[in-house]
Amino acid sequence: MNTPNQTDVQVQRIRAIGLTVTNCVDAKRLVVRHRSLDFYTQVLLFELVSDITVAGQDYTDLEGVIDAKIRIVTLRLGDELIELIEYLNVKGKPIPSDSQSNDLWFQHLAIVVSDMDRAYAHLRSFPIASISVEPQTIPPGNKASGGVRAFKFKDPDGHDLELIWFPPDKGQDKWHQNQNRLFLGIDHSAIAISNTEQSLHFYRDLLGMQIDSRSLNWRATQARMDHLPGAEVQITALRPVQGGLGIELLDYLVPGKGRSIPSDWKSCDIARVQIELVVNNIELLVDKLRRNGVQFISPQVVQFSDRSFPYKQACLVKDPDGHAVLLIAE
Repeated sequence: MNTPNQTDVQVQRIRAIGLTVTNCVDAKRLVVRHRSLDFYTQVLLFELVSDITVAGQDYTDLEGVIDAKIRIVTLRLGDELIELIEYLNVKGKPIPSDSQSNDLWFQHLAIVVSDMDRAYAHLRSFPIASISVEPQTIPPGNKASGGVRAFKFKDPDGHDLELIWFPPDKGQDKWHQNQNRLFLGIDHSAIAISNTEQSLHFYRDLLGMQIDSRSLNWRATQARMDHLPGAEVQITALRPVQGGLGIELLDYLVPGKGRSIPSDWKSCDIARVQIELVVNNIELLVDKLRRNGVQFISPQVVQFSDRSFPYKQACLVKDPDGHAVLLIAE
């Protein structure tokens, strides 16, 4: 594959991953607790960066939710950011309780740890919902990921998460340089897809991301990791031109593709996860995507006048399977 030229219209890096979340009322104290904030800061040791509430036509246009009032809590782990996005005046649909890893709305965050056994023991001290039977080790016959250890679980809203540990010969260099913390950062967000070439056309050919690795994960290890009998998945890892946080495409060959993302799901629905991509020329890229038939949630590029907001322009689109992709200009 040709390396994209720096002047190409393309994704530069992934700024953050946004998760739509809910809160719950503490019946004893009659107050609203931000259970997602508690979970990510207490269980996974993320640090609070900011907590803002936004409203107005700009955000209605951006997210496609009428009269939206949105609380955005930004958290950091290592070099990476996530945003907990709560719709204060709209009740979204929950994640289906019978979701599986091959359903096309599946998307997880891979949180890198310095010691899997300690991290797993820490996690088990809290009431978490597990997906994997226990931490699994990818067999050495897998050239791309042999020796990698992983464990999948869910956050309080049912969003999928993964702890991942890289042996010395795998993973980005930075995961082997700072071992004094247990939770190091986020390596990638993995998404279930229906067709690898179709997704590569979007992420590689249109957005300019680069293939980092390919692998085929299967046998009992993958089945125990995904809690999915006979699981066999083709994985294509992508990174933007500036490196850092990446995207993994999960193409399940066995048991085959799961359910599609319902066409009526909106940004306020809890299954919605959006990847925020910093691009070098948002107007030209949006024009390119329109010419290639990409589906838009935002009617146009939205301009933000609020200087406290982390970016100046944004446009929300869908990838070929309906995953939300937020294009931003900082």
